[in-house]
Amino acid sequence: MRSLSFQPSMWQNRNYVRLLSAQIISLIGTGVSSVCLALLAYDLAGEEASMVLSITFALKMIAYIGLAPIFGAFAHRLPKRQTLAALDWMRALMFVCLPFVDQVWEVYVLMFMINACSAGFTPLYQSTLPQVLSNKEHYTKALSLSRLAYDLELILSPVIAAILLSMLGFRELFMIDSATFVLSGMLIIFCSLPHKAASHDDNNRRGIATLSQGITQYLRNPKLRALWFAYLGAACASAMVLVNTVVYVHDVLAGNETETVLAMLLVGMGSIFVAIRLPQWLQRYTPERYHVRGLSIICLSLFTGYFTPGWVGFALMCIAMGIGISCIQTSAGIIINAESEGEDSSSYFAAHFSLTHFWWLITYLTAGFSANFVGLANAYLVMLGLACMSLLLYVLSHKG
Repeated sequence: MRSLSFQPSMWQNRNYVRLLSAQIISLIGTGVSSVCLALLAYDLAGEEASMVLSITFALKMIAYIGLAPIFGAFAHRLPKRQTLAALDWMRALMFVCLPFVDQVWEVYVLMFMINACSAGFTPLYQSTLPQVLSNKEHYTKALSLSRLAYDLELILSPVIAAILLSMLGFRELFMIDSATFVLSGMLIIFCSLPHKAASHDDNNRRGIATLSQGITQYLRNPKLRALWFAYLGAACASAMVLVNTVVYVHDVLAGNETETVLAMLLVGMGSIFVAIRLPQWLQRYTPERYHVRGLSIICLSLFTGYFTPGWVGFALMCIAMGIGISCIQTSAGIIINAESEGEDSSSYFAAHFSLTHFWWLITYLTAGFSANFVGLANAYLVMLGLACMSLLLYVLSHKG
């Protein structure tokens, strides 16, 4: 005879629903701002926009890699509700400033400050979830949903930006970005978050030690190490899309702002197609099969980019990039959860976040600097070399 115990649904937890809604809304603002930032960079720097964007996104990665672990170690000391809301409202204030900048250095300063706030927000948000969701099953589902929201932002933001740009200019969209963070902060401030006393010194050491231990365990695991190698290829494709699409469309195809967003939209469409279909495909085949396919598609797309094709070829290349990226990223959470072997997977996810963002730091700088110094066509060859190295390391790691 089964024993029944009533557990209220996680969706009946108003505090969690508000927190998740706040995260989704703020992610929409973050995603749309990435598209608008490309247009702003071209408006300020013209054909040197690739360099501007590569430095801007590199500063974002430096903030994430360098500051997120520090904020994570000290997150327990802070009043969570007030700090999360304050970080959202600080980002909102800085987004209000972006439409009025007329110097590149102002973009660098504002974007670093915005992403420094994001680096503080993420670990504090993650440390709040287990206090709001005491049920372990609910907490595990919340982690998966949080990861899904982050991945969907990368896929859907070009779609949302394309719709909004049909009605507004890209500078005006920064105001909408600001509004999303204001709304996110308001949702958080109305949450009732529990207070949890803790030993400051012990938690500081534990936070830093947990991240270090998580990275060590992550890299010792053959499947997770292979996943990390695969992410280098995904980062190569993402970097070329975010850093060089605006220059390609304007200088090679003689396009405009709308067509720039359209190109990014095609990348999103390719990603969405795989994100929808892959769960069914994974019932028949392993994720590794699609990682190899995704890396191969990315390599082929980057090779095609060397010949700077016209609109049809570039459109197909964008769709293929999205397919390749999603083949790698969509199954990452499944692999990490499976390899955690019943342990708390949060340390593995934190390690995955830090390690994969290291690849984005490298690829953002490489994509922008290579386009600036050796030309856009040769930049595709440089990124092709990194993507091929990713594929080779991935295959060798599985053979080993």
